[in-house]
Amino acid sequence: MLVRGFRAALRSATVEQGLVRRLYSTFATGLPGAGLLIMRLVAGAVLIFRGVAGLTGALAIGPEPVLILKIVLALFLVLGLWTPVTAGLAAVLEIALFFLRSEDPWLHLLLATIGLCLALLGPGAWSVDARLFGWKRIDIRDRQPGSRSRSDG
Repeated sequence: MLVRGFRAALRSATVEQGLVRRLYSTFATGLPGAGLLIMRLVAGAVLIFRGVAGLTGALAIGPEPVLILKIVLALFLVLGLWTPVTAGLAAVLEIALFFLRSEDPWLHLLLATIGLCLALLGPGAWSVDARLFGWKRIDIRDRQPGSRSRSDG
């Protein structure tokens, strides 16, 4: 009965509330959360730098729509917003660039690996995803001694 009730609760959750929460049972805190934050910031910074450098002509990375997509995905990664989707898309984009462009294949492979790891591990506690989709803690205070509830009497 408990299992059936749990499944019904999962089915009744809206897509917005349940999608990211179902992917990750918790949003890592402490040192693992700090590690995920550092991974998101570094990957996002490199993607933003390379996207802007490509738009200004300093690097020949790809067409403008690809560079703009790279910058948008990087901003979402830095914020930790829709992390599984944005990190997965960033990994696919970098794998495509790995095969299509040969100027720096190891950087594309590294960014694809970081994107895949972030998609699998999650954004961590210091992210917009954790604020929007993370479990909330509700503290219920004990009743004051001597106070009576409606059922007491």
